[in-house]
Amino acid sequence: MTAPSRRLFVLALTLAAMAVGSVTAHAAGKKRLLFYTRSAGYEHSVIKETDGKPSHAENVLRPICEAHGWELVVTKDGSLFTPEFVAGFDAFALYTTGALTAPNSKDGGKPMTPEGKAAFLKAIHDGKGYIGFHSASDTCHSGPRYVTQPMDQRDPYIVMLGGEFIKHGAQQDPIIHIVDPKFPGAAACAPQFKMKEEWYSLKNFANDLHVVAVIDTEGMRGNVYQRPPYPMAWARTYGQGRVFYTAMGHREDVWTSDQFKSLMVGGLQWVFREVDADVTPNISKVTPHADVIPPQDPPKKK
Repeated sequence: MTAPSRRLFVLALTLAAMAVGSVTAHAAGKKRLLFYTRSAGYEHSVIKETDGKPSHAENVLRPICEAHGWELVVTKDGSLFTPEFVAGFDAFALYTTGALTAPNSKDGGKPMTPEGKAAFLKAIHDGKGYIGFHSASDTCHSGPRYVTQPMDQRDPYIVMLGGEFIKHGAQQDPIIHIVDPKFPGAAACAPQFKMKEEWYSLKNFANDLHVVAVIDTEGMRGNVYQRPPYPMAWARTYGQGRVFYTAMGHREDVWTSDQFKSLMVGGLQWVFREVDADVTPNISKVTPHADVIPPQDPPKKK
């Protein structure tokens, strides 16, 4: 057998084993979650793996998954994303930066192929679940940061997610309002809370977002926050799939906070279809001026 033939044979065996494992897990009633953490841009400390040890985020997420009977798979290898591979999971969690198909990365992780990205998005559209943390919105940018792009000019990933990162300022502790305490996990955070975090300024919101949490920008420091209140966590449907996003998750202590974990668990239960929720679009009602783009910082003096 030639070397290329051996490689193809090994790949076929690997895919077959994955398929068998998927069937076994689903037969046992376990939902499977793929946590993809490749950083083509800045690598956040909470997802950094050092000396082969799990990241801080994984150490928080894994016991939560075990307690709820979910199987967690963690990878930075985007080359795994094929129609066969993504079919083996019920939901995907992303903590990524940069283009999903960008050739270079800060952590050595492999990119998705264009076909793999398409398969991933199709899987969600066809009914899989998705949950995005923090820099999942700093992924697959659509164009200039301080410009709102028309829907047909947004990256397909951003179309799925429903919002896009512009920039962040200094870490601070604004008030976060829970505008839907009935959404799974949100009641524990209602009616509002304050948290020191690296808060994202966002744009390119989908007009069908069901907003769960809103950031109160009054009194915040930095040009990127000189704008009306805007969504900080939301749910929406994408085709037949369920999508949940929270801009929280930069700091290690945020990952261990009760508020973040409650929203994360509720979001996961919803995207896994273990609970239902009313996700009627409400963005125009609770954040009517969310599309206001903040002023840019003045150029730095040389």
